[in-house]
Amino acid sequence: MKHPGWKLNLGLLTLVTLTTFSIASYAAAPYGWFIAGSKPESYECGLDHSALHNDDPSAYLKANDSAVEGFGTLMQNFRADHYAGKRIRFSAFVKSAETQNWAGLWMRVDKAAKTVAFDNMHDRPIKGTSDWHKYDVVLDVPEDATGIYIGVLLNGSGEVWLSDANIEVVGPDVSTTGEHIRLSADEPINLDFRQ
Repeated sequence: MKHPGWKLNLGLLTLVTLTTFSIASYAAAPYGWFIAGSKPESYECGLDHSALHNDDPSAYLKANDSAVEGFGTLMQNFRADHYAGKRIRFSAFVKSAETQNWAGLWMRVDKAAKTVAFDNMHDRPIKGTSDWHKYDVVLDVPEDATGIYIGVLLNGSGEVWLSDANIEVVGPDVSTTGEHIRLSADEPINLDFRQ
């Protein structure tokens, strides 16, 4: 099955929208979540009742092979209605084991078919093997936003666990972590460079 989403640009280590990515089987994913990415068939996911954080179970995302070219993500998406015009933080505790390249939390805000805000932690990646640590991404949700996407991604081989995930509205005193995507103008702008 194909779904609009991302591809991995290894030169910039950033997820890019408006391309196509594959979605793997929903069967093993925790309720409300699914696997996607450039190589979802190379990953597995599920609940792990032995990898606890604060006595809560975790979800895991694991590469099936010792070398994977591409990435997988355990993700979900929802309408932006309840968060329109607000700044939101997606946070979770993550631990990793032998990540080949990098991993990170990510969040994307869309307006119809266009991405308007995005962060995948590519500038502060989770690498190698690490114990539980809290990470977060913070983005502004425009009034006319239509969808919000969240998840944890794993680029290459290894395994990551996700626990105690949370979405919350935060104030303007909390800095955004991602980038605002500049949308194309309707007509050329400032051709005489006077502004």
